[in-house]
Amino acid sequence: MNDHQTGRRGAPSFALAWVAGLGLATLTVVFSLLEDIPVQDPDSLIPGYIRFPAIVLGAIAIDVVPRMIAAAGRPGGGWLRRFGSAGRRVMRERWPLTHWRFALNGVAAWYLCYAAFRNVKSMAPFVHEKIYDEPLADVDRFLFAGHDPAATLHAWFGTGVAAHFFSAVYIVWIALVPVTIAIALVWTRHTRAGEWFVTAVAVDWALGAVLYVVLPTVGPIYSDPGTFAALPETYVSRLQESMWSDRVATMADPATAGLQTIAAFASLHVGIMVTICLVVHLVGLHRWVRIASWTFLALTVLATVYLGWHFFVDVIAGAALGAFAVWIAGIATGNRIGWRARLVPERINVATPVGGPASAGHPEALASRSAPLPDHPAAD
Repeated sequence: MNDHQTGRRGAPSFALAWVAGLGLATLTVVFSLLEDIPVQDPDSLIPGYIRFPAIVLGAIAIDVVPRMIAAAGRPGGGWLRRFGSAGRRVMRERWPLTHWRFALNGVAAWYLCYAAFRNVKSMAPFVHEKIYDEPLADVDRFLFAGHDPAATLHAWFGTGVAAHFFSAVYIVWIALVPVTIAIALVWTRHTRAGEWFVTAVAVDWALGAVLYVVLPTVGPIYSDPGTFAALPETYVSRLQESMWSDRVATMADPATAGLQTIAAFASLHVGIMVTICLVVHLVGLHRWVRIASWTFLALTVLATVYLGWHFFVDVIAGAALGAFAVWIAGIATGNRIGWRARLVPERINVATPVGGPASAGHPEALASRSAPLPDHPAAD
């Protein structure tokens, strides 16, 4: 057993992520049969069976190719031979069979959850036709002493440069989730931490999808567009118009129009950012990473309310959802001390060396030559 194989936890790797994905897939099938809506690939531009392997292979290439080039040395006589030899060595060190199993297991569970989440989200307005934006707007005004949160932010930050800045924050968030998944499954060797994070994101999606069905909303930008009329045209404003057109088309003809993606309660933008921040903190990443994560969370909260994606009560619910996902995923992946979520270090089992058992005087005996060591051992 090497560092990819941890101690017994009472459940297979990514068990809760698979439960979340299979649960959402079951909901998808049930809603499809009840409402006579087809199950669809969430990525209509590039089919999932092409996009899915491309993401995995691309992330692996980014992981190994720079190492292969560095190991091959300067170009010159025999460089191709050295590059080939370095490539075989890097692949043995970085991608033993145990890590292939880990990464593919996690990516498969993640993609099942993602695809089912997108379908359930699209079907939510058919399953539960009532819209609850007005009550949530009343709660927001109560929390802000009679004021509208978005209008308050517009007054504080203005409706010019700030709109473009918060639009950029939203664009960065879109790219952040697949990048963090790639880091957790492909580029890191802290499999305990990687499994914990991917499982927590799966729980975020599962709970978010259920809330979309139980309490359907469209968000302030659609239920109260006048509040946002003064904002300039940005990438986000064009995206909002496109998403509303998709929703109208889907509601009119769900069989051929594709998936709609509008749902506001709870804010998964905030929920997943809270998950990222808590996992980054709990696994003990560098201080600058923790500061950057919490800062980006604060900017995400401001952006989602300022641009009208969410009510402030959506933000509160999203934060609670993201924190709960980290805790329950920690319990499910064995990253816990009692009922407290804590990172459990990797266990490395190796044969007893000739000189005797591993000791404090011979720490190198704790590392298996047949398995890659963690890039940066995380704090317990």
